[in-house]
Amino acid sequence: MNKPFNFKQFTINQDQCAMKVGTDGVLLGAWTNIEFHPFSVLDIGAGTGLLSLMLAQRSSAQIIDALEIDDDAYEQCVENFEASPWGDRLFCYHAGLDEFVDEIEDKYDLIISNPPFYAENVTSGNKQRDIARSNFSLPFEELIEGVSKLLSETGKFSVIIPFKEEKKLIAIALAHKLYPNRITQVKGSCTSEIKRSLIEFSFSKTENLNPTGLVIEKERHSYTKDYIHLTKDFYLKM
Repeated sequence: MNKPFNFKQFTINQDQCAMKVGTDGVLLGAWTNIEFHPFSVLDIGAGTGLLSLMLAQRSSAQIIDALEIDDDAYEQCVENFEASPWGDRLFCYHAGLDEFVDEIEDKYDLIISNPPFYAENVTSGNKQRDIARSNFSLPFEELIEGVSKLLSETGKFSVIIPFKEEKKLIAIALAHKLYPNRITQVKGSCTSEIKRSLIEFSFSKTENLNPTGLVIEKERHSYTKDYIHLTKDFYLKM
């Protein structure tokens, strides 16, 4: 699991990170809307830096800032940024969201986050991994409050969460005047239950919002056309 993860245009070293490269991050990085040409991007809880690197590859954003509180993950993120073709546009802050909000006056056009989301008190025997996966380290309330302060008036916020948390997160967001504009509900296969929700928020309301669906695999290691279309610019074997 500690081997570098090679994508088409960049490599992720992940030996120091509790949270390795996974489908959730790749989905969010590929799904996030950049058609409005964001100038500045913020990645909250960057981990390896995967989301920031995907956005650097996909967009012409001039400022791509990442935020990572864990010492080892921060160092790894910086290393991955420096080794990439877009090092001059990428910067990682070693800070928590609360202190970052207090110190930064800038607003961002696009905010992305693959937040820790194990609300249950899980233990895997690996303390660093448990902290990275437990949303005690970044509760949804704190995430949304931070986003509401850091997002520009016309900006967008993209996030991936467990489907069972979808209503809860939307309710918290509405309390901060952030409205869902786009939702994609993700299933591993046609027969499995919905596992994840990809949600895009902004300060503008969308009338009659209908979630779309995405299925990852037709069968084991045989991917659907939709998933291939979404991720083909990144995965080596797509």
